Amino acid sequence: MAGLMSRASTVVRAKFSKLLDRAEDPNETLDYSYEQQLQLLQNVKRGVADVVTSKKRLQLQTDQLEGSIVKLETQARQALGAGREDLARSALERKSAVQQQLQGLDQQVQQLEAQQEKLVSSEKQLSAKIEAFRSQKEVIKAQYSAAEAQVRIGEAATGIGEQMADTGLAIQRAKDKTDQMTARAAAVEELVATGALDDFTSDKTQLDRELDAISSQSEVDSELERMRAEIGTGAEKKELGQ
Repeated sequence: MAGLMSRASTVVRAKFSKLLDRAEDPNETLDYSYEQQLQLLQNVKRGVADVVTSKKRLQLQTDQLEGSIVKLETQARQALGAGREDLARSALERKSAVQQQLQGLDQQVQQLEAQQEKLVSSEKQLSAKIEAFRSQKEVIKAQYSAAEAQVRIGEAATGIGEQMADTGLAIQRAKDKTDQMTARAAAVEELVATGALDDFTSDKTQLDRELDAISSQSEVDSELERMRAEIGTGAEKKELGQ
């Protein structure tokens, strides 16, 4: 039972694969693959744009923090000059915190720049591969179309195509049916002539047909005797005339 199921599964897969092979159009497959690659390239470009946007945002924050550092340092100097060491210390503490925050932003900007370089490099490589694929795709499509046209022309010329094969079978079936009908007509005609088959379109019986045949034969014999007598009479007159 297991062996039977395995064979059945193999047959089903083989037939399904054959159907897929018939349905698959290489031109459509190549165009679809090219569209998928273009979509991938678009996603990479979108990723580059997102990274650049994030980097620009961090750079704006960096500029703001650098401005804050300059401002806090100025305030610390002013407070110290005014004898307010406590305010100067507070300003410098805030400056130190901003500097630490600025260092973290610098690291993030550097990471984004490195990621941007990788994405740009990947985009260039992918773009080059897609362009090469596009050229190859068009060549393959042209070759396939030419081969397909050649096969169709060859099949039409030799009559081995599916359509020509169907036409040939139809012609052969028509010939066979014609031969069968001709033979049947001859057989019916022979049966009617011999009286083995009654002609339902006629009101004569078999006896009537046999009597008609005898009468017709008698008329032929009488006509033949008359012609012989005429010929014989003509010959006698000719001899007397001599």
